[in-house]
Amino acid sequence: MARTRFPADRGLSSRMLLTMFLLGLLYVVFVGVLISLIGNWLIVVLIAGGFLFFQYFFSDRIALYAMRGQEVSPQQAPELHQLIDRLCALADMPKPRVAISDSDLPNAFATGRNQQHAVVCVTTGIMRRLSEPELEAVLSHELSHVAHRDVAVMTIASFLGILAGLVVRYSIYAGAFGGGGWGRSNDNRDNTGLVILLVVLASAIVYALSFLLTRALSRYRELSADRAGAILIGRPSTLASALVKVSGEMARIPTRDLRAAEPLNAFFFAPALAPGFSFSSLFATHPPLQRRLDQLARLEAQLGRQA
Repeated sequence: MARTRFPADRGLSSRMLLTMFLLGLLYVVFVGVLISLIGNWLIVVLIAGGFLFFQYFFSDRIALYAMRGQEVSPQQAPELHQLIDRLCALADMPKPRVAISDSDLPNAFATGRNQQHAVVCVTTGIMRRLSEPELEAVLSHELSHVAHRDVAVMTIASFLGILAGLVVRYSIYAGAFGGGGWGRSNDNRDNTGLVILLVVLASAIVYALSFLLTRALSRYRELSADRAGAILIGRPSTLASALVKVSGEMARIPTRDLRAAEPLNAFFFAPALAPGFSFSSLFATHPPLQRRLDQLARLEAQLGRQA
């Protein structure tokens, strides 16, 4: 990690390393299972490797496209650029690209594989609702994700689950259309259904394990970003105020818009949770709001005693 003035978090670094090791091991096993079941190792490796390459190098563009975010110049959004300029100077880090999403959803996110290829995006909804100090606190939180490189790790970590989900879909599609050629080599024409069933089962297990690992990492990295962002600006109470305001305003957003945004929850400042049942409510991408507020309150007290 390139050094910045954001405080280092050894707990986050160790968790990222452990998560990447476990997911890498799971990835190798998963590819091996697919090769043994499908039989064509070249196709499996090319698809899996190509998909990982695409997601890693184009994750910023994918996220911006999903949120309909547009990069803006200093002339188009001078106040936003001034806030990020000030924070980057304070943190001694390269300035990321800046984008705005025309959405009433009050949120922000950072993405990109490293500090040189990062983008910070805010919605028009959060810009309308927060004061300048509160928005600065949110941006400090997002920039700490970039500085700690946990955005890149989350991008890679989410890849395995997405790949497993795609394999399940293709397996079901292949089964509906006569197997798509699976299981027809080596005189295994009668085993097409069994091969598809085993692929779906292996993919489901891989998806579940990768899902749990990425959710656990996601919750910790949000606490880490709260700490680092608040320490950088020296005002934990301002970040707490922004958290309360954004979380409260989520209730005013139409359920349809919240559900559409849920796939990006792991990258958001605050989760977009629709009312009722959802996997996000069972396996949260973010720690509970009260836990985040309690941490910031303790940090505020600590900084007050040091002053």
